Amino acid sequence: MRRSAATFFGTVLALLLTATLLAPAASAAPPGIPDAATARAELAALTVAPPGSMAGYSRRLFPHWTSRDGCSTREEVLKRDGEGVTVDADCRPVSGTWYSPYDDVTVPASSRVDIDHVVPLAEAWRSGADTWTTDRREAFANDLGRPQLIAASAASNRSKGDQDPAEWQPRAAAYHCTYGKMWVRAKYHWQLTIDDAERTALREMLSTC
Repeated sequence: MRRSAATFFGTVLALLLTATLLAPAASAAPPGIPDAATARAELAALTVAPPGSMAGYSRRLFPHWTSRDGCSTREEVLKRDGEGVTVDADCRPVSGTWYSPYDDVTVPASSRVDIDHVVPLAEAWRSGADTWTTDRREAFANDLGRPQLIAASAASNRSKGDQDPAEWQPRAAAYHCTYGKMWVRAKYHWQLTIDDAERTALREMLSTC
């Protein structure tokens, strides 16, 4: 009987440990996500205009992953959004896991994680950033103070491309509210425009909050 009890409790403990290891890692939310009421007010304040031209656009016009204090912007987001992250002497993550809220998966290696610009660089260009100085575009592309950068699986980030919420939304429907709030805050802070379809999609996303 004692052996059977020990075997039973050992099996239960092993199952609990396995469930813990397989559970999604905690996701560190980017800073500055507004509440739903604030996001709706900010959305209503955005200027509605047709998308601008892509003429002259290049990612090089938005210098990104700049370094500060020895760590690049990418490395800062990986440290912020990961679970159990350790870095080497050059600030490169050598271990950790990253929960991707876009598709509800946990990524076990930083090489398979992309840092998503919530409002993509090309979308910003079409929405007014084409008139900015290089310094302002650099600040936008490396914005750690607002919900403009987030760690996501490479697959989800690349499926998104430069699409706005009328064209692409996270596969994980439970994240639509948060994604809508992040998008609105980024556009509101950086004084970027939205188009009609984008506004409609954002209203629908915020209605899920």
